[in-house]
Amino acid sequence: MRDLLFKNFTSEDRKRRILASSEIMDKQGVRSVIRRHFIYIVKEVNPALAGKSGVKEKQVSMPKPYLYVLKERNSREQREKFFCRIKGSIYAVNKGRLFLILFIHSLRISLAPVPQDSFKCQ
Repeated sequence: MRDLLFKNFTSEDRKRRILASSEIMDKQGVRSVIRRHFIYIVKEVNPALAGKSGVKEKQVSMPKPYLYVLKERNSREQREKFFCRIKGSIYAVNKGRLFLILFIHSLRISLAPVPQDSFKCQ
């Protein structure tokens, strides 16, 4: 058995988007649940023009990248979990305008034995 779910949410001004997917699969007595989330936000950056009326160009700082990984194993209950989150940002130029794109990507995987009562026919 395999269940798939996809979600795609976009804000009205199209500056924020959330993509999510979930997959649940039972195979060889193991239930695997995989969840993925991808979120990004677009912000326009307006640095002052250098050289005009003595104004120096603003320094636009990017958030620092971030990586978090967690792996958990419970041999008594025969369960395993894995979680990974990545945060970062990039600059992009479109039609002469500068944008800062902030993103977060997360992946969660759970492995567990299939409950025995799900094999019974009713």
